[in-house]
Amino acid sequence: MPTATASRGFAAIVGNTLVMLLLAACAWLLASLHEGDWWQAVPSATRSYAAAGSVLAYAGLVAWFLYRAHARDRATQPTAVATQDAVWVVHASQTGFAMELADMTAASLRHGGVTVQRAGLEHLDAVRLQGITKAIFVVSTTGEGDPPDPALGFVRGIMSQSLGLHGLQYAVLALGDREYEQFCAFGHQLDDWLRRQHAQPLFDLVEVDNADDSALRHWQHHIGQLGNGDEAPDWASPRYESWRLRERIELNPGSLGGPAFHLALAPDAGALPDWTAGDIAEIGPRHAAEEVEAFLQRLDMAGDIQVRWQDEPQPLAAVLARSHWPDRASTLASRDAQTLADGCTPLPHREYSIASVPADGAMHLLVRLMQRADGTPGLGSGWLCRHARAGDVIALRVRRNPNFHPPATQVPMILIGNGTGLAGLRAHLKARIQSGATRNWLLFGERQRTHDFFHADELLAWQSQGQLEHLDLAFSRDGGEHRYVQHALRAHGDRLRQWIDEGATVYVCGSLAGMAPEVDAALRSMLGDERIEELRGAGRYRRDVY
Repeated sequence: MPTATASRGFAAIVGNTLVMLLLAACAWLLASLHEGDWWQAVPSATRSYAAAGSVLAYAGLVAWFLYRAHARDRATQPTAVATQDAVWVVHASQTGFAMELADMTAASLRHGGVTVQRAGLEHLDAVRLQGITKAIFVVSTTGEGDPPDPALGFVRGIMSQSLGLHGLQYAVLALGDREYEQFCAFGHQLDDWLRRQHAQPLFDLVEVDNADDSALRHWQHHIGQLGNGDEAPDWASPRYESWRLRERIELNPGSLGGPAFHLALAPDAGALPDWTAGDIAEIGPRHAAEEVEAFLQRLDMAGDIQVRWQDEPQPLAAVLARSHWPDRASTLASRDAQTLADGCTPLPHREYSIASVPADGAMHLLVRLMQRADGTPGLGSGWLCRHARAGDVIALRVRRNPNFHPPATQVPMILIGNGTGLAGLRAHLKARIQSGATRNWLLFGERQRTHDFFHADELLAWQSQGQLEHLDLAFSRDGGEHRYVQHALRAHGDRLRQWIDEGATVYVCGSLAGMAPEVDAALRSMLGDERIEELRGAGRYRRDVY
């Protein structure tokens, strides 16, 4: 049912329209009765009718615009009743771009089977906010760090309060322009306030500079993880480069956890591109060749038939390898290759921390084979760890990740991670050693030392050579004092405080579920909330978690 506000708004539209229609009728009546020269050109009956018709048309046009504006406003007002498990997608927009991205975010969530509630930030009050369990905020910054005009009431009325938001999980997409000094200021202001209210981030704030495509892909990747795994295609058509899989080695045979692989890749086009420690490899996954062939056989189609897809002629088998396929009913109903291709949508990209530096001569990844609920391998990890063969083409593009780039050489660096999160930390250590920096402290956690101590020889060699000042390990299935990486961190509280006092930065890479919040809690218990927020504000506490 419509809310009382919505009903009053619609009543106002109807009332305004009726008034305009009455005025138009009066104008027509006066024109027909008046006998004097009450304007320069005396209107004929035809002119009177035309004038009245114009007024009526104008009234109708205005009423239509009023209705459209009202309908658009109603679309972003929360409904009276929302399901308890709904994810709220909330926007604060100055020019409409944040609203557009909020709509796209909501559509991606719905594609993943998530129930969505849309709202403008101005429609959230304290009571409603305290009843929400999961919210996605898409907010812009205007002027010199100001919130959008519609959000001013929320800033003054809600963000001036202290609310207990312990039950809220949230994420923030912050839109801005780096030419302004206060880049994405309102997004950071909202994120800081939510953290102070004890809300829990689903993942760290994502900054977007002038609709930067790579940042939006990163946002969509995170959003895709909130659904049922059947992700919507990328918002923008992907443009990958061709790389080759040169090497794949399983690092933990016999582990209690999923198998993890070291992969080495090299570009087809000559020299390695330049990247910085902390950057991300975006992979365009593929279906296994055997799955594509079986699908074509069921349809009695040849894979080498040329079709047009993404404005290029391509073999049908290549299109199917890179796509979500149409549903079974529509596929079986068609025996036309081009119709089949037209129903295919690109597979969404997957992101992996780069585990090497260009000086290594190859791009290294550390990837764990993930399993879906039905036991089949995950889309990206299945392609990289199972289906792709040595020498196969890998669609890849490098995404800059400036929020996880290294500090200056002279700055001490504390690196904390678990599992395949070691990948990003390994790249940092390689870059630090290459630059001559030795004030490096790594805390790493996994299951079993005998199986899951990834790149052990390399790390132990760096430690023995004085390039890694401290190496603290935690293996959860081996027993002992330190089961998890946060336990190892707490055991060295004095060293942590000393390094922080000496200007150290803290970099965390790995699992968002479990490790990252536990490490954050450990840091706060040892340093205090105020100190942690100071470190975050100064760029000395950075995370790349997933």
